[in-house]
Amino acid sequence: MFIAAVVLSSLLALLFCGAGSAKLAGSKKMTDQLAHLGVGPGLTRLIGAAQLLGAAGVLAGLWFGPLGVAAAFGLTVLMAGAVIYHVRAGDSAQETSGAVIVLLLTLSTLVVRAASL
Repeated sequence: MFIAAVVLSSLLALLFCGAGSAKLAGSKKMTDQLAHLGVGPGLTRLIGAAQLLGAAGVLAGLWFGPLGVAAAFGLTVLMAGAVIYHVRAGDSAQETSGAVIVLLLTLSTLVVRAASL
């Protein structure tokens, strides 16, 4: 079970490092995408910082399990919020599917990491 936790945590960290860095740097593509959802530039940077901290937390959680569980939980809540924002903005299922897939990945990481404690 721990090997699955390592694989999922690493994948999640890579994903959120990329997304979080782009948001924190104020990438025009990310800013425009989130503006469509009703998220301002300040909140975009805050989300980016939370994503980077969550990525660091899931990796550090490989050595200290409870931290990994907490970080995966935080990223799961963050992605649940992303799905809600997409639905609220009236995005199609295709536009929302990316957020749903990442939500399922964060939830899987949470469950596997908690089970491997």
